[in-house]
Amino acid sequence: MEDSVQIRCTRCKNVFRDRAKRLQNGYSRQCPSCEIVLFFDEDSHDSNIKRAMRTARRVRNELRDSEGVITRRAAGAPRQYGGRSASNARGNEEADDD
Repeated sequence: MEDSVQIRCTRCKNVFRDRAKRLQNGYSRQCPSCEIVLFFDEDSHDSNIKRAMRTARRVRNELRDSEGVITRRAAGAPRQYGGRSASNARGNEEADDD
């Protein structure tokens, strides 16, 4: 699933993308085309900002839900140990010194 959201600039009307995790209240971003600073807020009067914030919230919820499904599946599967076995080399060296 894609974690980016399309944002339409209020000034130049160009569309660019940003990650949904970043688009939260108080976030600001510069438009790559006209370099105006866009401020993201849920209560914005701009419909482009409101749409981007709504879409970002929906994408974050979907990502959270999909991660929950993956972790539930992993929790049900038996765990396998893939590490090294315990070495007794240090214990043997101490025994040889005596």
